[in-house]
Amino acid sequence: MREIIIAGNWKLNGTIEETRTLLNGLLNGDSKNNKATVLVCPPYTSIQYAAKLLSGSHIKVGAQDMSAYENGAYTGEVSANMLLTVGVTHIILGHSERRQYHGETDQFVNTKAKLALAKGLTPIICVGETIEEREAGKTDEVVGGQIDGCFSEFTTDMINRSVIAYEPVWAIGTGKTATPEMAQEVHKFIREKVALLDSKGAEIIPILYGGSMKPGNAAGLLEQNDIDGGLIGGASLKADDFIGIIKAV
Repeated sequence: MREIIIAGNWKLNGTIEETRTLLNGLLNGDSKNNKATVLVCPPYTSIQYAAKLLSGSHIKVGAQDMSAYENGAYTGEVSANMLLTVGVTHIILGHSERRQYHGETDQFVNTKAKLALAKGLTPIICVGETIEEREAGKTDEVVGGQIDGCFSEFTTDMINRSVIAYEPVWAIGTGKTATPEMAQEVHKFIREKVALLDSKGAEIIPILYGGSMKPGNAAGLLEQNDIDGGLIGGASLKADDFIGIIKAV
């Protein structure tokens, strides 16, 4: 059985007070599901507070990014060791917004992922195509190339300790939607692509769906053979919505 993960990516949201309100809503609500790992990824300024509030609970804490450097003169960067000291277990890497707004490449994501794994963190490595790429029939080419670049020189053990999130960039905040069957098609392709690197690892690695999963569509997506959870954006900012997705597992 592959691990099922429901991860909330809060993006640029979550003051300390907002973090307190949201997490108390999750802790006081029906947010535990023995079938799934539940994870929240607040902004850096709220991570330590979130980890303390969630200590001893069923909810893990992740970060939205990390530096490719361990220390040094890198203003504004946050290292793996810094994140470990405040209780982080998972790192989102290569999110489409990091690629779009900060120019992150597959090779750079690969460097970060290797460092995260070396430090004992679980990287959630994001891949996905834009609307232009999808309409041009380049989904397999783009996503396959991202898998090749991000997982370059990964050993079996490294693949086994990683997570993939498929983000159809064209279905995030655009009003367009991917049907469960459309999402499954790409997830299946991703698993087959990973199998070319390591067949056993491909069966173990969780592949999350990151295309605007909501309580209303979560069950249909999660029942697909190769969808092992979700990387949730907007719906993770409301306790009831996030709980609705967790309960759909």
